[in-house]
Amino acid sequence: MHSSKFAIAALFALALLPARAAFASGDLAATLSKLDAAAARFHTTSADFQFDTVQTQPVPDTETQTGIIYYLRSGSAFHMGVHIEQVDGQPAPKTIVCCQSGQIKLYEKTINQVTTLSKLSQYESMFLLGFGASGKDMAANWNITDQGPETFDGVQTEKLVLAPKDPAIRKNIPQVTVWMDLNRGISLKQVFDEGQGQSRTATYTNIKMNQYLPADAFTFTTDKNTTYVNR
Repeated sequence: MHSSKFAIAALFALALLPARAAFASGDLAATLSKLDAAAARFHTTSADFQFDTVQTQPVPDTETQTGIIYYLRSGSAFHMGVHIEQVDGQPAPKTIVCCQSGQIKLYEKTINQVTTLSKLSQYESMFLLGFGASGKDMAANWNITDQGPETFDGVQTEKLVLAPKDPAIRKNIPQVTVWMDLNRGISLKQVFDEGQGQSRTATYTNIKMNQYLPADAFTFTTDKNTTYVNR
């Protein structure tokens, strides 16, 4: 399963989850207000991740990627660095960085190749999802159903079901479910429903907020033999 496809989906899809009984709009308003407050305090985050991709059609397939992810937000500037260390338990070093000039860059160390994916600025709201996005940002880009509190990994979270407002995104990812730690403004789990029997689940652990990030968090090292591909 090609890693660049995961990058397009953002890094980053389960059958549509049935909604529980509808909550009052005031609950969603309170949730978004807490996310606004958390976003004002958000600067950097690092976390260990596990990305699980499940495909049931046309041929069943699974893939698990693990590594470390970094986020930086300063004013309107946003950076994300995904350092994949293993795929299905085997070393497979890759680095994904975004979002500069609406581009994603994927560096695959084993083949010494950089792939640049352009014209992806509409996906930025997805990359921000659960890491520094304010309630206003989320409401601007997603139709949100607040399914109420739910404990995940020992932490009380708010379970939100999101449908993209952008038709181009909705065509590929009709629904995202996130488990948000409202106090920190981060998601501990994300499930991307991509339809047609494919889903991607991201879980985050060892989360560190507003601490020093390594110098290579949002970059990678190339050499004279590196090949470059644009898509």
